[in-house]
Amino acid sequence: MSMPRTTVTGTTVTGERAELLETLARHRGFLRYTVRDLTDEQARRRTTVSALCLGGLIKHVTAIEEAWMRFAVGGAAAMWREPLDWEGQFRMAEDETLAGLLDRYDRVARRTEELVATLDLDASHPLPEAPWFEPGARWSVRRVLLHLIAETAQHAGHADIIRESLDGAKTMS
Repeated sequence: MSMPRTTVTGTTVTGERAELLETLARHRGFLRYTVRDLTDEQARRRTTVSALCLGGLIKHVTAIEEAWMRFAVGGAAAMWREPLDWEGQFRMAEDETLAGLLDRYDRVARRTEELVATLDLDASHPLPEAPWFEPGARWSVRRVLLHLIAETAQHAGHADIIRESLDGAKTMS
């Protein structure tokens, strides 16, 4: 059995880091595949009773990955240093393009990969105060990455349903 390896900006990453990055990349790939060949109008369209659209899901996972990686580096204070429009992050605005959203997603993904190559996976920070977090809980960088993998996978599944409702295309099956 060969050791997992991946290259991040010229640096070879192996072992657990490579496995985490490869898993995250796989789920990002599923999500990106779901929006293949779509127009901006199709990416904006809501196809279910949910407020979700495909462009909005790309926008959301980008914003959340960026925020969680700020947390991994600098804790809760760094996580929300840039305000997040909770409702707007799930909508693709008229002035946004799918290509632009995907380009930003790629930039955030590259930054995550660069950080994972260098951060101590055991380093941890107290979570931000929120009703969905246990008071006083801490997350390690490793836990943040596992959360990003789960979040990306969950939204890739949502995207698959939306895409199938849009034009019958299937991603996951």
